Amino acid sequence: MSNNPGNEQELQEPRTREEAEKDPRLHWYVAHTYSGYENKVLDTLKKSVDNSEKMKNLILDIRIPVQEVEEIRKGKRVKTSRKVYPSYVMVKMIWTTESWYLVRNTRGVTGFVGPESKPVPLSDEEAERMLNPITENKSDIAIGQEVEVIKGQLEGVKVVVQDIDLARGKITVLVKLLGRENSLEIDIEDVRPVE
Repeated sequence: MSNNPGNEQELQEPRTREEAEKDPRLHWYVAHTYSGYENKVLDTLKKSVDNSEKMKNLILDIRIPVQEVEEIRKGKRVKTSRKVYPSYVMVKMIWTTESWYLVRNTRGVTGFVGPESKPVPLSDEEAERMLNPITENKSDIAIGQEVEVIKGQLEGVKVVVQDIDLARGKITVLVKLLGRENSLEIDIEDVRPVE
């Protein structure tokens, strides 16, 4: 028997969650949703699974891939979450006619990712990359931009950004001291854009 969805001969379904977690047919699948419906689909699917003993052993996890983004806004470091793949929900399930039907007919789901909306399982590597994206750093400050120092000995001085190191939270600025231009490294949180 092949592991492809759509195979009419289905193996015996797992009787317990432990059996399901060891089942070789357990894979991650991607369901496409209407824009902005990801959270609603997630909640509805979780409730549907919780209300069915059979589905608890077929659909083991449902997630929306999110990425933690570190941004510098007005000189402050802010962490936010954003959807990595808008309009998609990941479902870890054993594909059966019943599990497919439950996901496919959940309000807000338009189909599975795959040919003719037939679900194609993700490889373990693909699922890992999608579920654990790299944290991204962003800043509202750009190289060449004039910024004002708001903390430290240079407070109130306007400087020009030469380099940005978001990983370390530092910027290199060009500052005029005693008639000479000097490069100086300061914390990115110690400056704000000149308006």
